[in-house]
Amino acid sequence: MSKQLIVVESPTKVRTIKKYLGRKFDVAATVGHIKDLPQKELGINIEDGFQPVYKTIKGKEKVIRNLKKAAQSVDTIYLAPDPDREGEAIAWHTAEVLKKKGRTFHRVLFHELTETAIKTAMSAPEPLNRERFESQQARRILDRLVGYQISPILWRKIKRGLSAGRVQSVAVRIVCEREREIEQFVSEEYWSITAGLEGENPPPFTARLIKEDGKKIITPADRKAGEKITIPDEATAGKIVKALQGADFRVTAVVKKRRKRYPYPPFTTSKLQQDAINRLRFSAKKTMTLAQQLYEGVDQGPGEPVGLITYMRTDSTRVAPEAVEEARDLINKEYGNPYLPKKPVFYQNKKKVQDAHEAIRPTSVFNTPEKVASFLSEGQLALYRLIWQRFVASQMNPALIDQTSVTVAADSHEFLATGSVIGFDGFMALYTVAAENNNNKNGKKGTVLPQLHKGMVLKCLELIPKQHFTQPPPRFSEASLVKELEENGIGRPSTYAAILSTIQAKGYTSLEKRYFRPTELGFIVTDFLVENFPDILNVSFTAHMEENLDEIAEGKKGWVEALAEFYGPFEKVLKRVDAGIAKENNKGVATDIPCPKCGEQLKIKVGKNGPFLACPAYPQCTFTSNFTRGEKGEIRIVESPKEEATNEICEKCGKPMVRKEGRYGPFLACSGYPDCKNTRSLTGENNAPPHSTGVQCPEDGCDGELVTRRSRQGKIFYGCSRYPECSFAIWNKPVPEKCPECGAPYLVEKSTKKKGEFLACMNKKCKYEK
Repeated sequence: MSKQLIVVESPTKVRTIKKYLGRKFDVAATVGHIKDLPQKELGINIEDGFQPVYKTIKGKEKVIRNLKKAAQSVDTIYLAPDPDREGEAIAWHTAEVLKKKGRTFHRVLFHELTETAIKTAMSAPEPLNRERFESQQARRILDRLVGYQISPILWRKIKRGLSAGRVQSVAVRIVCEREREIEQFVSEEYWSITAGLEGENPPPFTARLIKEDGKKIITPADRKAGEKITIPDEATAGKIVKALQGADFRVTAVVKKRRKRYPYPPFTTSKLQQDAINRLRFSAKKTMTLAQQLYEGVDQGPGEPVGLITYMRTDSTRVAPEAVEEARDLINKEYGNPYLPKKPVFYQNKKKVQDAHEAIRPTSVFNTPEKVASFLSEGQLALYRLIWQRFVASQMNPALIDQTSVTVAADSHEFLATGSVIGFDGFMALYTVAAENNNNKNGKKGTVLPQLHKGMVLKCLELIPKQHFTQPPPRFSEASLVKELEENGIGRPSTYAAILSTIQAKGYTSLEKRYFRPTELGFIVTDFLVENFPDILNVSFTAHMEENLDEIAEGKKGWVEALAEFYGPFEKVLKRVDAGIAKENNKGVATDIPCPKCGEQLKIKVGKNGPFLACPAYPQCTFTSNFTRGEKGEIRIVESPKEEATNEICEKCGKPMVRKEGRYGPFLACSGYPDCKNTRSLTGENNAPPHSTGVQCPEDGCDGELVTRRSRQGKIFYGCSRYPECSFAIWNKPVPEKCPECGAPYLVEKSTKKKGEFLACMNKKCKYEK
């Protein structure tokens, strides 16, 4: 009997599957997608019902030859790419490549790479899922229609090489709008008053002023429209403090409540990314890379690969009943009956959640972090411990928090003191306390209150007026941006990490001190797209398109119908914008700043050194200038410093050199410019801030990122952000895109006269290019 063939997506799964299924099966890998839309053309027959024209991805010819060779004498093929829409597309394209008379194909979904799960999936294969494939195809076509038809407009209007994306551009808009909120924010002063008090028993405690003459003290946090802050300045605070001098402070109420704090559900993709970013300081991309490794299998001895977690791209909190029972068994043994709920805990999914996969959980809770620690890298172990703790804690009893509120009266003023004590730690014994480095080891939180009772007279030790200022909304971190995207229905679990990497790699945002800031280019592109393509950049419109794609996957909507609904209005806008640019025949985004030389309205243009202001009347008027933005985002012309004559002579042409100021400090330039373009730095170094590339440093054990740097000679290179601790550096610009051929973590930009600009694998032994 001939062997049967299983085709998976990732080569790292091959050994794990072979181990459990034995010699009856051959296992081959597609190494990601094998077909896609062509790179240098639209690849969609719009008039023919949006039919895509798929091409073999460059470099995948060898993979396809190997697949055909493996399938040569096989009549039954099991297609087992990842259990999601991308995996479904890979399965369909693989079936097309290996199609043969009499050959049958089955789809198997490995939600976890354990012996039981693999054998169960193989015993109950499914047909290929057309709806899931068509949903992925519709997304790919939709993204291509937007990207390939808006990007050339950006080239003509702003700068060649720019790109727009259906989802990425909305993410950049969110970052830009938050930055403008910050710029327009007007800080407001307010004051608080706290009393230091002492009762009959220690310790002393503090209480804050909450009422005056029976009226609530209004702060910016709780005021309604039209209300004024109660204590707006120091003078008002001083009057209240003076009025309280010598007043009797007496306890008027002591209220004790016990409340339950319930455990969190097991991780979804977005919640895992948020927690890993906040607690472990991992990027979203690093989190997903490590999670993929834990899912695909980790060696626990020679030839003993074991998948440690379930599939890591999911928005469901559903958990298999047998996994719940296993967790309950462990809780009972390790923590005892008080921590074990009487009944298993099951979590309700939110509306519109795709429930194809379970939540992210350990494949076995008995693979404790301590048990597998010696087989995992530091990063793998940290992430696995987080997943393991969250899942086990989700099946534990709630924590019980004893809260005490004490009201204190002083003449016509009322103060409030609150404190809480953990009466029973419940799930917090494992998850919250452990994950937060045991910050609450003493079990107390907030103010520590002494024994107090109604009517007790208190001694006022001090009255503390304190000045505050309202704060602007915070910039987005990776965690909060993922949360914002998820809450607004932008993207899906499989796309969050890619979105965050793309908006940095394209130069539209930068990650500074863990927070996103839009670049000037990000502002320029976003403003242009919002003005001309308001629907494409609309958050609710993008969310609606995601819902349409979900309905296609559920068989509720046809993919051609969904694309037609989108493309009709989109095409009209495209033609209008395109005609307007052709009529204008001038690059650049308009401003309201008059040219100092001729009075024309200046435009923002983007050159090789970045954005600058230029007069649209060129060549009649040649005015150009760098610009900055003020605190409120307004554009300001940067006055060009005057050239200073020097005694230096140009070594290339013999003319005098002049001293100038550039973006990287002072330098000498030949006075014979533009005939002679010789320059020489006067600083010997560059103080330009490094720009993140979104690529993780490939050095083992390093958690830095590759950032732009400039050599002493002024040449740009890319080095680790943890320099001098890590000295890794390369000349070619890295791009956060995994090599589909060999799995290398990133590609690099290259350029030759023959090929032009292209991407190549960072692994010199790999020949992949695109």
